[in-house]
Amino acid sequence: MSTLAYAVRDSTTMLRRNLKHAIRYPSVGLGSAMMPILMLLLFVYAFGDSIGAGMGGGRDAYLNYLTPGIIIMGVAAGSMSTSIAVCTDMTEGIINRFRTMNITRSSFMTGHVVGSVVQTMVSAVLVVGFALAVGFRSGATPLEWLAAAGLLTAIAFAVTWLSAALGLISKTVESASNKPLLIQFLPFLGSAFVPAESMSPGLRWFAEYQPFTPMTETLRGLLSGSEIGNAGWISLAWCAGIALVGYVWSRSLFNNGTTR
Repeated sequence: MSTLAYAVRDSTTMLRRNLKHAIRYPSVGLGSAMMPILMLLLFVYAFGDSIGAGMGGGRDAYLNYLTPGIIIMGVAAGSMSTSIAVCTDMTEGIINRFRTMNITRSSFMTGHVVGSVVQTMVSAVLVVGFALAVGFRSGATPLEWLAAAGLLTAIAFAVTWLSAALGLISKTVESASNKPLLIQFLPFLGSAFVPAESMSPGLRWFAEYQPFTPMTETLRGLLSGSEIGNAGWISLAWCAGIALVGYVWSRSLFNNGTTR
């Protein structure tokens, strides 16, 4: 059996382990879906009429504008479960046992990342289903829905690698749950809730140049069936950069054993 085959086999084993943990303790995964759903309800039914009127529409128009941003927020929120799971394994000592076993070293992190991406995408499906239930309407074609799913998977993959590194440097599970907060709430400072053009100059500049704004605009364009311009390529570039940083950082921490 080749080295690659061993790596795939071991990574599959670790993936199965993490998915079993997710099924056994569903509260963490469901929390990634519940927060964006509550935010959707709050902004649509408490502020939807006034914000929608300010944007030249009504509550229904604002729901269609808001939903892509809420979906992105849900994907970002999934990063917390990765950080917690990685930190839990590191602090409970199971990783020391893995290091004495004849398994591929990269399989531990790969299993965590792929498992978390699967959980995040399931949460994203729940958020989309709830949005459709409360009135969200999409003009996307099947191909555009497929492209939207690909974009969300790329975002989940990128932020999961970054949050895995944050879990490795955390000394306690509590700190591991706090470190990804910036990732989760960065969409607030983008175009998820209101257009960047309506913000004050300083905040507008930040919103336009942070990663989640082009991601949100790309998803919004795909789900509405409108043009996305160069936002799609910018989003993919951000995803690749974040994933690379998270992968290199987490691999360095794990292989060198300098996680604490």
